Amino acid sequence: MSQKSAEYTNDLIHESSPYLLQHAHNPVNWKAWNDAVLEEAQEKNKLLLISVGYSACHWCHVMEHESFEDEAVAEIMNSNYVCIKVDREERPDIDQVYMNAVQVMTGMGGWPMNVVALPDGRPVWGGTYFRKEQWKDALKQIAHLYKNQPEKMIDYADQLEKGLQQIQIIEPNQDLNSFHRDFFIPIIEKWKRSFDSKNGGYQRSPKFMMPNNFEFLMRYAHQNSDKELMEHCLLTLDKISWGGVYDPIEGGFSRYSVDERWHVPHFEKMLYDNAQLVRLYSKAYKITKDDWYKEVVEDTLNFIASEMTDPSNAFYSALDADSENDKGVKEEGAYYVWTKPQLQDILKDDFQLFSEYYNINNYGKWEENNYVLIRTKKRETIASEFEITLDELKKRIHECHKKLKKEKSKREKPGLDDKSLTSWNALMISGYCEAYKAFGKREYLEVAVNSAGFILKNQIQKNGRLYHSYKNGKSSINGYLEDYAFTISAFLDLYETTFDLKYLEKSEELFEIVRKDFYDETSELYFFTSAQDRPLVTKTIEISDNVIPASNSEMAKNLFRFGKLTGNNSHVERAEKMLHNITDKIPEYPQSHSNWLDLMMNFSFPFYEIAITGENFKKTARVFLEKYLPNTVIAATNLDSDLALLKDRLVKGKDLIYICKEGSCQLPVENVSDAMPLISEV
Repeated sequence: MSQKSAEYTNDLIHESSPYLLQHAHNPVNWKAWNDAVLEEAQEKNKLLLISVGYSACHWCHVMEHESFEDEAVAEIMNSNYVCIKVDREERPDIDQVYMNAVQVMTGMGGWPMNVVALPDGRPVWGGTYFRKEQWKDALKQIAHLYKNQPEKMIDYADQLEKGLQQIQIIEPNQDLNSFHRDFFIPIIEKWKRSFDSKNGGYQRSPKFMMPNNFEFLMRYAHQNSDKELMEHCLLTLDKISWGGVYDPIEGGFSRYSVDERWHVPHFEKMLYDNAQLVRLYSKAYKITKDDWYKEVVEDTLNFIASEMTDPSNAFYSALDADSENDKGVKEEGAYYVWTKPQLQDILKDDFQLFSEYYNINNYGKWEENNYVLIRTKKRETIASEFEITLDELKKRIHECHKKLKKEKSKREKPGLDDKSLTSWNALMISGYCEAYKAFGKREYLEVAVNSAGFILKNQIQKNGRLYHSYKNGKSSINGYLEDYAFTISAFLDLYETTFDLKYLEKSEELFEIVRKDFYDETSELYFFTSAQDRPLVTKTIEISDNVIPASNSEMAKNLFRFGKLTGNNSHVERAEKMLHNITDKIPEYPQSHSNWLDLMMNFSFPFYEIAITGENFKKTARVFLEKYLPNTVIAATNLDSDLALLKDRLVKGKDLIYICKEGSCQLPVENVSDAMPLISEV
């Protein structure tokens, strides 16, 4: 059988996850991960087959179509295994545990991820995508081995379990010497050797944007006046936003590029990428005042508002890579690509200009005569070549975009993953806050405040703990460390833009839950899963910064910021201890520790607290917010305040600015122009 059929319905029909629902009519007897299913496997002594993916994953769809919709494959799976489908976005804890196992077993990972585990959940075999015949053969062999020589699999599970536990051991660092800026010099030199000086980013493909990497590198370059490093960061931002990974017609970024020049994307659009890239381009605008970065942010936030925001002020998770082409066949990228005749027909007299602007030539060609739009020249250069003004060029290209957007509206849109995740929503709130800081658009701050309202209303349980997921008006799944880390970060961002104390108060409440539910006394870091949840085969401690920063590095930065804002030095010391405990891991692979390095800069370079008081406190703060000041926190008020940074600093009838360092403040000044020289970058 090669097509889905309504004659099959499995237990996934009762789930809310779009990814799980996609498999609800497979002939495979899929079940969701829950206590009852795990207990059933142990009672029947059946192997677990755990298949992990997500709704926007192209190869997940391919394997479903080839194998999971096939009756013969389903027969093998159903007869020998308890088959469990997992949405990795709903259950990142399960994904982490089994991804670690697959990487240990095979040296690589990815999605779909397929793992066979003993009835007690301990993994014994795994991999990613398998062709149908490979998959059938492997499952038959494993089932045969378990039936005839189960002790071999149990021995292997024992060994693998010890190896996985070893990975999680993080010894506390007893060397508590102060952090020093010299630590960065060899790390940055090593990092530079991996740069792609032609296309930006790193010398590799596929190419992921890695926004946190470039947020740190941009800060380091700025504070150390490293012109070469700053040029590479800005080259990377230019090339990403000129490439096919950025959608110039509707805004927003795809997940990654399959080639080295950011041309052909893996067409799925994820909320977490767009959230972080909005923040990165907003910060780049603060440094450069380059209007192109402003356009990228504005168009991306227009995309988020129109396609990724639900009526309750929550943000959806993702848009699929696949949609129907003009022949009614699902195809990756069908919604985004163009043929030359299509463009000529739609754009008419402007085709030649558009063709030069977006390389409708061999450079921009993808496959089957389809083109993915990619720029290679500055707009000024093209305007000069066509002997028109820059404004005329912008106007004509904008008109082309409008025509193509209208044409795209006739196409079937990619599938929407309409669940909302607390952690990703929090990242998007931080993105909106940074855009507000950079551009001063009140509506951006309003979206951030309203979205925080969604979390406060829907995603906080009666006991004060966070939920992880939300769909169709229902919140579910106890929160993970990532939910707390990014929510606290978003609330701190909201405090530093609104100066509403409720965000600090709510952050403090969440810090206390994190301490009670997640703290690991051995490593002095935090587990990814709550002590309230059923334990998995191993408990993970997430310390590596990836496309999304590690939950521990984000928590450490939160502790530092909160401590500086409130004068609670124990929080700052806690952040410092966490950083010490992972410092020895940084030099080997700094790209996986960029968020930690950003925190280390706070300890290694001057860091300032800015306190603003007086009736015009918001107007004064606005001037600071639009500047690039990564080595500061800001507190402001027009009232008497008990906040340590503001206490006893209000003088009636005066607008005052205090520049403080480690709680010690210089004499107040009344003008931003007098305050700025007091803030040193090095």
